[in-house]
Amino acid sequence: MPDHTPKSYFEEKIAQKLKDKPETSKAVNSVYEFNITGDNGGVWTVDLTKEPGTVQAGSTGTAKCTVTCASGDFMNIVSGKMNPQMAFMSGKLKIKGDMGLAMKLQKVIG
Repeated sequence: MPDHTPKSYFEEKIAQKLKDKPETSKAVNSVYEFNITGDNGGVWTVDLTKEPGTVQAGSTGTAKCTVTCASGDFMNIVSGKMNPQMAFMSGKLKIKGDMGLAMKLQKVIG
């Protein structure tokens, strides 16, 4: 199995999912910023205000919800090894901004 990184997850997997399921954008209709720290980290903006949604590297400054997570923890969450609620409650997943959007996060990264 190839080594998956946050970059490949955002720019390949999530980007493809948004193309395959444009209804995801319609259901969420907002902008998220993901700040992934540590090895292979970076910042990605997931814009779900248009169909299909888009993923781009870097910050656009328009996010309504910002998610901060260490690279290893993020990959554990998206692979199902770590429960996102538990990660949030234990401080491994930090969310700033609209908490209503935080509840929809699973639709985006799940």
